[in-house]
Amino acid sequence: MTSATQHPAPAGSGTGEPAPLPRQRGTCPFSPPDELLQRAEEHPVSPLIMADGSVGWLVTRAEDVRAVLADTRFSADILKASNPIQVIPEEAKQLPPDPAFFIHVDPPHHTRYRKMLMGQFTMRRVRALEPRISEIVTDRLDAIEAAGPPSDLVRDFALPIPSLVICELLGVPYAEREQFQTLTAAMLRTDATPMEVGMSAWNLRQYLAALVATKHEEPDGALISGLIHDSDDDPLTDEELTSIAMLLLVGGHETTANQLSLGVFALLTNPEQLAVLRADLDRVPDAVEELLRYLPTFQFGVTRLATEDVPVGGQLIRAGESVSLSLSAANRDPSRFVDPGVFDVTRTGNQHLAFGHGVHLCIGQQLARAELRIALRALLTRFPGLRLHGEADDVPLRSESLIYGVRELPVSW
Repeated sequence: MTSATQHPAPAGSGTGEPAPLPRQRGTCPFSPPDELLQRAEEHPVSPLIMADGSVGWLVTRAEDVRAVLADTRFSADILKASNPIQVIPEEAKQLPPDPAFFIHVDPPHHTRYRKMLMGQFTMRRVRALEPRISEIVTDRLDAIEAAGPPSDLVRDFALPIPSLVICELLGVPYAEREQFQTLTAAMLRTDATPMEVGMSAWNLRQYLAALVATKHEEPDGALISGLIHDSDDDPLTDEELTSIAMLLLVGGHETTANQLSLGVFALLTNPEQLAVLRADLDRVPDAVEELLRYLPTFQFGVTRLATEDVPVGGQLIRAGESVSLSLSAANRDPSRFVDPGVFDVTRTGNQHLAFGHGVHLCIGQQLARAELRIALRALLTRFPGLRLHGEADDVPLRSESLIYGVRELPVSW
């Protein structure tokens, strides 16, 4: 496989000079970096300096991002690709991939796991879970109201809801949910050292492994039991089941929590849009789609590796070159969205890329939508006077985290 550094952009190619991924935001905490949007406008496919010093490509136009995500000639194996923000240690590259962590696995292994999980994430299953999601949201709102203002909406609302929903999804026994939430919170701490996060992840994996073992003897209607008992012709090992549970936890917890808290922050600092939504809460589904488009929570995009020469947006991407796909820039593409820099909760037909595209389209997207829709509507209904407790400029941001959001969101009502 050739190195990306062997194929720098040719002089005068119109692709721009190689440069690092823009990461410095302007004054608006909800917009991608101005430099990123400028590069997207001038050079939709441009040479990108990766964290390891190699040169790959930055793809920003929605049409091109969709094309790469749908093209199986681009591998999702992040250990083989160069990354724009962090160097992958050589020892990590030598490790065999965990196939059950299938968001970074290519077909046919990816196809096997996704096919098994699709039945667990049907619209029927999500709708059946919605009453329990509503109960969880109501319980959290009751606790917030009882404690009185101010409340940190991240700690008291946005983080617990997806954690408790995951409990329902996986079949965590009610008596163990506090232990499960403690383990989950420890692994997802943003102020922990890599060693602390690693130990927390190990502890959580041990818990999930024990949960998998229990489901063999005490089956229920939840996801782990479904995977055990619905795959008799192609059974999953306990290790595979544990990895899948870890993937669903990480993928479904932090993303939804940050989308919810950042979304509320965006609404509270856009009073005209908030007023439109409060006047007609039936607009909440459209507002959720707009928040998914407008807010760059997956702020550093996704990485792919070309396994053969592929033309993208008029530029030849050679085999062995890494590609960084900017979802946040694609969701601000003026060729796809009218006034893309405008936050508009009445926007319809919102074909954003927040959940990706192609074979790796987020399998839990309908569950995430349900959580966001139910939580947002209930919050605005319970607290019609909800407002920031303090100044917007004082809200701490997760600027260097892979998943962008706010660390705290103090509110009053």
